[in-house]
Amino acid sequence: MEKRILIFLAAAAALLFGTMLLFPSPQRPTSQSGDSTAVADTMHRAVAPSTTAAATVSPPKVSVKDTASPAIARSDTIVVRTSNATYRISTRGAAPIGARMEDFKAYSKGDGKVELARDGSPLVSYAVVTGSRDTLSLDRTVFTVDSSSRGAGGLAILTFRGALGGDTAMITYTFSPDSYLVRVRGAVRSAGAASSAPRALLVSLPSGFRSAEADTVEDERHLSFVVKTMRDDPESIDFSKLDSTVARVETGPLNWVASKNKYFLVAMMSDTARSPFAGAVFEGVPRAAKTIALHASGRVVQQLSPDGTFAFTLYMGPQEWRRLLALGREMQNVNPHGWIFRPIVQPFITLIMRLLLWAHDLSRINYGWLVVIFGIAIRLLLWPLNQSAMRAQLKLQRIQPELQVIQKKFKNAPEKLNAEMMKLYREHEMSPFSPLAGCVPMLIPMPVLYALYFVFQDTIEFRGVSFLWMADISQRDPFYILPILMAVSMFLLSWIGLRASPQNSQAKMMAYTMPLVMGVLFYRLAAGLNLYYAVQNLAALPQQWLIARERAKAGVPATSAGPAASARVT
Repeated sequence: MEKRILIFLAAAAALLFGTMLLFPSPQRPTSQSGDSTAVADTMHRAVAPSTTAAATVSPPKVSVKDTASPAIARSDTIVVRTSNATYRISTRGAAPIGARMEDFKAYSKGDGKVELARDGSPLVSYAVVTGSRDTLSLDRTVFTVDSSSRGAGGLAILTFRGALGGDTAMITYTFSPDSYLVRVRGAVRSAGAASSAPRALLVSLPSGFRSAEADTVEDERHLSFVVKTMRDDPESIDFSKLDSTVARVETGPLNWVASKNKYFLVAMMSDTARSPFAGAVFEGVPRAAKTIALHASGRVVQQLSPDGTFAFTLYMGPQEWRRLLALGREMQNVNPHGWIFRPIVQPFITLIMRLLLWAHDLSRINYGWLVVIFGIAIRLLLWPLNQSAMRAQLKLQRIQPELQVIQKKFKNAPEKLNAEMMKLYREHEMSPFSPLAGCVPMLIPMPVLYALYFVFQDTIEFRGVSFLWMADISQRDPFYILPILMAVSMFLLSWIGLRASPQNSQAKMMAYTMPLVMGVLFYRLAAGLNLYYAVQNLAALPQQWLIARERAKAGVPATSAGPAASARVT
């Protein structure tokens, strides 16, 4: 098989291998193991040196809902409404138990808004670890709540007070009226003299979320924790990757820790100026084999200051790219993408998101049409490079008879063979690297294609966006029209390219099999990704037709189509 055929096959294999990399999870588990209780104690030592009433505030609005049970101490639910969300906080444990996203519709069965909640358990709960290894759970205490008030800028403020044995606890929530941020401050103090034993606060993150998506299974596959240290990039930990018998420990200092599903998250951000988190402990929950992990345990450790105080910020809301970017701390990368190719893919994701959001703000047109425009624009930008590469292949095909003569004549004299080939290349203003020219146009768009896969997979801006016959371009095409169009357009590119090329069995095989393989790989992926790929192929047809006419007029000798075919698979 000739060298150029090998180059083409290598490029095709690279394309297939790269596409398959779209499917594995990008997690890189690096964990420490140990008993959960011992781990909590180790983390703790590492950080050492009723009836309530609430006034209505508008905006935000605060109301009280009775959730008492006759069998247990009376507890109430405080409801805080802002322009973006409605939060519910129970006086039992002073814990947030739900957050309704007012701007996001639930697409699962039933009507209503997206609700960040887990049946039977709070979103966030608290416990205090003392120096004697005792753990005091705040959810055993029913707190009283001060009358709500408003701070500067219309901030709603709620303060909860309760008794923990010989200690007293206070937790204050400050709600921003126009964001999903909730500032949490508190203190745990001894009734008598201040204890000299070091203490830490354990904050339990959501153990999962109630799905609000049309594709519930896909949403549940995205359940994970994300950890961001002070120095390293965010790292995702799938629920399915956690062991139910061995705890995973992430040592600090930690910048933030989040629990998330496909489009929403609850993130706990440290007060980096004074007290980064000391660490976090994660555990799985036993489940049947080959089932999706719907639950997991995640606890964040924060050292209490000498006077027993603590502070952090909760973000309970959507994974909107711009909103997370504005928070800083690499929050926009809460979905770490790209696996080993993350340093390459992540900048492309950032660039694509900036372009698409800017174009949408400027034009106010549907995101589907923006994807069409984006695909055509990429093809136009690559037009000169494709043209140059295709013409380089034409030159290579013209000198193939002479190359074959040289190879046959000097097959037993490698040094003479190389010298004669270099001489021939110079005479035709070419180089030994010319065979690679046909592969370059195919390789350049690959990072964009990978980036778009992740963009359509997790970007909430595309959630529920309809286009033509599709109700949601972030989901697969319900009629598989786009995957078929993508495969057919890919075949047309190859067929046009082969018309004026010498007949070659390997080239024909690739022309027929590659569209089929790509169609099978892409048919379950987001409709928006298939739309982009199909538009790319259709936009390349005129250039492929023109170069085929040029090849026919030039009367290229009977040689293999080789790398020229690879330029068509872009």
